[in-house]
Amino acid sequence: MTTPASSFSTRDLLSALVVVIIWGTNFVAMKIGLRNLTPFQLGAARYVFAILPLILIVKPPKLPAKWVIAYGLSQGVGQFGLLFLSLKIGMSASLASVILQTQVFFTAIFGFVLLKEHASRALIAGLMLAALGLGCFAMSALQSASAADITPAGFVLCLSGAAMWAVSNIVVRRAQKATPEFNVISFIVWCGAVPIVPFILLSLAFDDPATRWQWVGAPFATWAAVAFIGWMSTIVGYAMWTRLLKRHPVNRVAPFSLGVPVIGIASGMLALGDVINGWQWAGVALIVISLICTMFGGRWLDRNA
Repeated sequence: MTTPASSFSTRDLLSALVVVIIWGTNFVAMKIGLRNLTPFQLGAARYVFAILPLILIVKPPKLPAKWVIAYGLSQGVGQFGLLFLSLKIGMSASLASVILQTQVFFTAIFGFVLLKEHASRALIAGLMLAALGLGCFAMSALQSASAADITPAGFVLCLSGAAMWAVSNIVVRRAQKATPEFNVISFIVWCGAVPIVPFILLSLAFDDPATRWQWVGAPFATWAAVAFIGWMSTIVGYAMWTRLLKRHPVNRVAPFSLGVPVIGIASGMLALGDVINGWQWAGVALIVISLICTMFGGRWLDRNA
């Protein structure tokens, strides 16, 4: 049950700020983890940390196993597997935090095609602006094909990760519709068990044999980064965000997500020395404007209609 919009308390504002900081700095933690782990090793480690010890005390969700498996594969192996690969082979933490937000538009497109949801004028305008922004990132990737900040392969993988995030959003919507007693925490924890074995198998199949045991000697910073990704970003961040959504309307909570790329860019530049060129700043600006247009454009159009 949501509370009136006027009762967005100081505690709620602080909670929203903490979530934005956690999710924004999450990309720096991923980069640190990838210094000593392969993308597939980091994927397996992330979910081991995310489900322990909660899976020992949280009951399985009361819904068909197909939804748990579908979400675990699309969000775990799909979204984060592709994102980790992107960060490893050619994507900075700063730019990944922005490009991944295009999941909003992939979700809208998939919702329109698969769920027959309505596409508003504000959403269509946002999609066009986002497409221009992605074009700017593509130009940057093509111009700096040998650079580490963004490469064509890194850009495509990161964008594919955003698309898989959108797929997982559709899975959640379908699961919620099919399950009267949908428990978010139970669902997230048990879905986290699904990607572990696929990530281990992918590591055995594709990682250089010389890297398979390097996690044993990984420094403390690597495991601190994995713990942050697994516990803080996944469990704490999602739980706090869900609490806000239960207390307030979605249109009051969702705009805070605009702060994630801002924190992502700032933390990447400060902690990792990321440098953003002209094309990339143009892409950042267009995608942020497209998100603002999607979130607030409908109200503006309604007032002026």
